[in-house]
Amino acid sequence: MASPTVVEPKEASKKAHISTQPITISNWHEHIAWINVIFVAGIPLAGFYTAFYTPLLWKTAIWGLIYYFMTGLGITAGYHRLWSHTSFTATLPIQIFLAAVGGGAVQGSIRWWSRNHRAHHRYTDTLKDPYSVQKGILYSHMGWMIFKQNPQDIGRVDISDLNNDPLVLWQHRHFVSVAIFMAFLFPMFVAGLGWGDWKGGLIYAGILRLFVVQQATFCVNSLAHWLGDQPFDDRNSPRDHVITALVTLGEGYHNFHHEFPSDYRNAIQWYQYDPTKWCIWLWKQIGLASDLKTCRRNEIEKGRLQQLQKKLDEKRCTINWGIPLEDLPLVDWDDYRERALNGEALVAVAGVIHDVKDFIKDHPGGKAMIGMAIGKDATAMFNGGIYNHTNAAHNLLSTMRIGVLRGGVEVEAWKRKEVKAQGLPVMSIYATG
Repeated sequence: MASPTVVEPKEASKKAHISTQPITISNWHEHIAWINVIFVAGIPLAGFYTAFYTPLLWKTAIWGLIYYFMTGLGITAGYHRLWSHTSFTATLPIQIFLAAVGGGAVQGSIRWWSRNHRAHHRYTDTLKDPYSVQKGILYSHMGWMIFKQNPQDIGRVDISDLNNDPLVLWQHRHFVSVAIFMAFLFPMFVAGLGWGDWKGGLIYAGILRLFVVQQATFCVNSLAHWLGDQPFDDRNSPRDHVITALVTLGEGYHNFHHEFPSDYRNAIQWYQYDPTKWCIWLWKQIGLASDLKTCRRNEIEKGRLQQLQKKLDEKRCTINWGIPLEDLPLVDWDDYRERALNGEALVAVAGVIHDVKDFIKDHPGGKAMIGMAIGKDATAMFNGGIYNHTNAAHNLLSTMRIGVLRGGVEVEAWKRKEVKAQGLPVMSIYATG
């Protein structure tokens, strides 16, 4: 009798992706995305070498700087804010311009770049984030492009709008041609036809300009998740820093951007460097852009205030506010009076008993003044009867607590004063103790 045929599951018959295998001496070359390596490392190295033998004309230097800004804008205003986040609407001429110069930055097609970026926002700092900084700053900067990634590991996102955009699809299908022409040939033609510097146009405005704009953009994935402050939320890694903003044409205010990704701005203050925002605003003024999305100032300030409150709460936990009232023992009035008569330096303020023996000699009003309050209800004295004590005095007194008077009707009022002294809302009264 023949043995039954074993049918392997379809998934098992597929060859495992190279990224799931450990890197060894025999297979390391299979882990490398060689096309990417050529464009982000190989060609730039050749450009740097050739630059030693190629004079830099001032016209070419200015053109290289202008084209750096144009191709950088293709990524920041086009790939990022227009197509990834749809934070504004652009007319067809602006779309064509951004798609072209964005291709000149050689960072993949609009469709590919935006798909990864949407996954980055949805799955920030997780394994589904294609350039998660949790895998290391070098990986988030360039490693994710140098080493092959399994497409199945990248989080799912909706790109139906991009799949229905004719310009996006055209650029995606013809990306290699667009990239080569816009990255190398176009800047060379401008310099060559303009002032006869064909070689300088290729080396400086083409290859070296490409290296700089790529590294600048990569800083958004790495530096902007590592350097700076987190004024809106610190649960994930994005940060704000002016240095990153200067490097990335304004993309450095990344903590704000991850909190409000639909906002066409990264910088919301007039003095913060965000030329991408200024360009989009200018296009709107001359009728080339519309529907510039902004988040309401009220919601932005909510986020800022919540983060400040979180920092204050963290700081508060490091400070001694005295034993919480609910942890103190209950003491009858007669017991309190008897202990005071027996020599203990006890003072009752707002239903809370305090041992002031170590403070008597340091009391600013003198020993006699504080001695008048021992064994008594000193609430009125402490709160204006003799002297209206400061927040510092209230805070110091709270560190001397030893008990709560049974039936002390003024404990609630004292707790409210304590909460106020700590800068917390009265509604937090039961959380402070």
